[in-house]
Amino acid sequence: MMKTYLVVGLGRFGTAVAKRLAELKKEVLVMDVNEDLVQQTANFVTRGVIGDSKDKEVLRALGAGNYDCAVVAIGKDLTASILTTMNLKELGIPMVVCKAQDESHKKVLEKIGADRVVFPEREMASRLAQGLASANVMEYIELSPDYGIVEFEAPAKWTGKNLRELNIRAKIGVNIIAIRTQTKILVSPSADYEIKAGNIIVALGDSRALNSVQKL
Repeated sequence: MMKTYLVVGLGRFGTAVAKRLAELKKEVLVMDVNEDLVQQTANFVTRGVIGDSKDKEVLRALGAGNYDCAVVAIGKDLTASILTTMNLKELGIPMVVCKAQDESHKKVLEKIGADRVVFPEREMASRLAQGLASANVMEYIELSPDYGIVEFEAPAKWTGKNLRELNIRAKIGVNIIAIRTQTKILVSPSADYEIKAGNIIVALGDSRALNSVQKL
């Protein structure tokens, strides 16, 4: 069982991973070039370091090779993500998990030895599906800074109208991905579905559009 973790990159994803590992009583070392981000994790991780993970000697000095698992959660800097992954594998970390931006990035990470490549947005979608199956959906799930999934009760003025009439996707680019009734959950409801009072709507889209969807 893995007990020690190195998390590189303290954006939303990296910070969330580090916090959850700490809650699970694991030893967690976090690293970022941004001092403020490192300080923000100081209260819950084992240790925080300000440093450039592109420099293998910096990682070596930290004893990175002694950790059971590393999570490379670097955001938009693809060069830093790739070089960090290479360095960590060369230092001998048994498990290196990397966040990818797209399929091309994923392929590169896999070629240089990443043990697992994740797309946080897709994994959150999977969690949503599990939540739908258990009728326990969060009110809002952030998939990225500008994209998310929201759950809300259908506005009264939607009652009696079907999804084709509402035409929400065409109007503001929001997709209705599920509807919860008192007795069941409709995933990918048809355009002919007529909204009833008390229906719970689960919608996916741009955060700004989601803020205005109930006003249609």
